[in-house]
Amino acid sequence: MTRATTLAWLLSLVTSVFSDEQLPCVPRQFEYDSVVCVCNATYCDTLPRPSPPPAGEFLLFTSDLQGLRLHKTNGYMNMENHISESETAEGAIHFTLDPNQEYQTVMGWGAAFTDAAAFNILSLSEPTQEMLLKSYFGSEGLEYNIGRVNIGGCDFSWRPYTYDDVEGDVDLSFFELQSEDIDYKIPLIHRANAMSGAPLKLFASPWSAPAWMKTNEDIVGYGHLKTEMYQPWANYFVKFLDGYSGYNLSFWGLTAQNEPIDGYVPGFFFNCMGWTAKQQQRWVAENLGPTLEEAGYGDIKLMILDDQRFNLPGWAETVMSNPDAAKYVDGIAVHIYTDSWVDAERLTQTNDIFPELFIISSEACEGMGLLPHPQVAPGLWERLEKYAQDIIVDMNHWVRAWVDWNLALDMQGGPNWAKNFVDAAILVNKETDEFYKNPMYYALAHFTKFVPEGAVRIDLTTGDAPDTLVSTAFKNPDGSLVVVLLNRSESSSNVTIGSEGRGDIAFNVGPRSIHSLLFT
Repeated sequence: MTRATTLAWLLSLVTSVFSDEQLPCVPRQFEYDSVVCVCNATYCDTLPRPSPPPAGEFLLFTSDLQGLRLHKTNGYMNMENHISESETAEGAIHFTLDPNQEYQTVMGWGAAFTDAAAFNILSLSEPTQEMLLKSYFGSEGLEYNIGRVNIGGCDFSWRPYTYDDVEGDVDLSFFELQSEDIDYKIPLIHRANAMSGAPLKLFASPWSAPAWMKTNEDIVGYGHLKTEMYQPWANYFVKFLDGYSGYNLSFWGLTAQNEPIDGYVPGFFFNCMGWTAKQQQRWVAENLGPTLEEAGYGDIKLMILDDQRFNLPGWAETVMSNPDAAKYVDGIAVHIYTDSWVDAERLTQTNDIFPELFIISSEACEGMGLLPHPQVAPGLWERLEKYAQDIIVDMNHWVRAWVDWNLALDMQGGPNWAKNFVDAAILVNKETDEFYKNPMYYALAHFTKFVPEGAVRIDLTTGDAPDTLVSTAFKNPDGSLVVVLLNRSESSSNVTIGSEGRGDIAFNVGPRSIHSLLFT
């Protein structure tokens, strides 16, 4: 542990002792530039949902490269004449907040109950499992309200499988949920529901139909669904929903296919199935939509695409051009992986064309083997910055929910039968019965703890902020206001945030830091 990290941890510890509010991070430094927070069977850092401060005051929560994790300070707006001269120094970057200019309503935050995530969580002792689940779903954790579930196997399974691998079984007589569902995911979802106090908004996504339904007779590689299997594949969805209903779990949503472009990539190496937008349009209109409705699942939110944003707005335009398909579609799901190269204005264009459809970011991870860092990099601050940057940009372009990928992975970034290892917000070390909260976890916390379901994005503008300082703002159902700022620069900046009738807030944004500002 570095000297700066030790001082940051001691500062957090002293704050928690005297405030009697949150348990601080216990930091551990691996070989990377920041720290993870260590949790075990008896201890884990917490953050109760903060109450809005009295009028004229604000709360500021800061995490940074040096080791602060949601460190709380409080201050006063300038109408009370408490702003220091240094805080209003010349050259401060000014933001203007307009709570009366409202945009989209936030649907929430979450992550995926993959087979791998469930396996890793259940590899821990019962008390440590509880600590991990509370870190995501408890009142002193991230308070996730959304969960994604894979329909059949995905790459983050320890084996390739589907629910009916019996050749030619078009009636799905041999369809059955697997141990991955019954012994792993379903029990964890029930525990998460109990902790959250309300059923999660669960949505499910398929990676591949059984091999015998596909043109290439394989669950990987270049291939798509045979046209004669369109109806059996729609029936497969109903079988899945019925199966989970038998365990007292219902789904809020479905995506029509995970990453449909993958199945049209020659040699693609994990579970996939190709669709064009035109093929998806036909299947939704003629098979999936009517089948869900006839089976009593007509209220499920059906999302199209579930792939990279570069497919927009064209994918949505194609599917929605058929009224028989459009009447079944509720939303569009996008993934994070090409966001650094594709303009987010595509999201705004899509929202402008189809304001009746919600947009969610349905999958995100870091560490896909790209140099200079390996798949798993405990404590790497850059990955927090990438998450936070993506969330801010997405929210500023009409995205309503942001869903992480695996809830927890092991220290290799798996298990993954295809060896497609990646990083995760929480890493599990079953050998020591502990888990590590990566910086990415705190990127999420800076939103989930301050911007609940039902919050509305509001207008926040600036004329002089550099590209390394990005921000977004929200109005919560209780009337409180939240501003989130990310500083990717190596230098600090003085910032002021003004809102007519509320006065100005001034504070310093330190280098390589993220801040959540809460006020009334």
